[in-house]
Amino acid sequence: MPTSAPGVSDIAALAAEAGLRRIHVLAWRDLVDIEAGGSELHADRILRLWAEAGLEVTLRTSYAQGHPERATRSGYRVIRSSGRIGVFPNSVISEMVGRHGRRDGIVEIWNGVPFLTPVWARGPRITWIHHVHRDMWEMVLTPTLARFGRALEHRLAPPFYRSTSIVTLSNSSRDEIVDYLGLPRENISVVHPGIDDFFHPADERAPVPTVVAVGRLMPSKRFDQLIRIASDLKATIPDLQVVIAGEGYERPELEALIAQLDAASWIRLAGRVSDDELRALYRRAWVVASTSLAEGWGMTLTEAAACGTPSVATDIAGHRDAIDPDHSGLLGSDLREVREALAAVLLDPDLRQRLSAGALQHAARLRWSATAYGTFLPLAEDAIARR
Repeated sequence: MPTSAPGVSDIAALAAEAGLRRIHVLAWRDLVDIEAGGSELHADRILRLWAEAGLEVTLRTSYAQGHPERATRSGYRVIRSSGRIGVFPNSVISEMVGRHGRRDGIVEIWNGVPFLTPVWARGPRITWIHHVHRDMWEMVLTPTLARFGRALEHRLAPPFYRSTSIVTLSNSSRDEIVDYLGLPRENISVVHPGIDDFFHPADERAPVPTVVAVGRLMPSKRFDQLIRIASDLKATIPDLQVVIAGEGYERPELEALIAQLDAASWIRLAGRVSDDELRALYRRAWVVASTSLAEGWGMTLTEAAACGTPSVATDIAGHRDAIDPDHSGLLGSDLREVREALAAVLLDPDLRQRLSAGALQHAARLRWSATAYGTFLPLAEDAIARR
């Protein structure tokens, strides 16, 4: 184990010791998918550092509209094929017949629906679980499919993973995996996501109270609730501005809600933004908010923290670690408490300044090189144990 913060050379040394060179990664979506989010960004940041360490990495995902089936990105290979459902059986079959080439180890990203690697994959393997989906199934699927998804996640799949090394993003997510999936705590490693050096503070704060929220426009993010909270706050904060960055299938419903509340002049749906635009939003915001129902971490909260912007979010697994409560931001156990916390941060400059300083301190501890090493370590340990 490195005595200082681990880097790419430490990953290379660990891979050589474990005899790991060719790594295959199975994921639901790719980074270029129009609905890509924190899970895909997390995978990309890790895989590019693994590739930099000399590993031959192949990422297998579903088809992304407008993008070729095969590509190379940041030193690793990307294969995009099959639809949202077909990617699961087709990826498994492709791996079993060697269509993706030889591998020394495999990583499965279990995003609600598993690839069931413990059943068919031979050799070193690990599984990443960012968070459990629990109540999300009913929000995105028909009742029949939701019942099947819940049963698959909660009862059918977990027994196969009881001997698998699991990597998750936060202590609170580990607690949920233990409590809800029934997986052994000792098999679960917690490795926090990092923050790109690109995100850092600048003197760009908006002149009026500004709330920023970032994420896919989908029901589990509950942007509709954030919009309603902001509408309530507008009565006491008349110059309030809200920007929601991200794209997704719920956009028409959110646009209709904004129109219904006569809020189009001060609530803006910014759509998908560039990295430069995102950083500018973080820097201008007085506070970054999330009313999400489930998160593995809350990467937008820590990116904002690196820009010196505090957060207000729902008290859920993932958020509890992405925010250092009462130091870098505030948590609300329900939407009423989220509203009160937002009002407090927006109306109290001393509180806002204290949380901003705490946000910078919290963000300074998070580095992608440590994340890439920490997520590789359980795979290397599995390889060494098998040998």
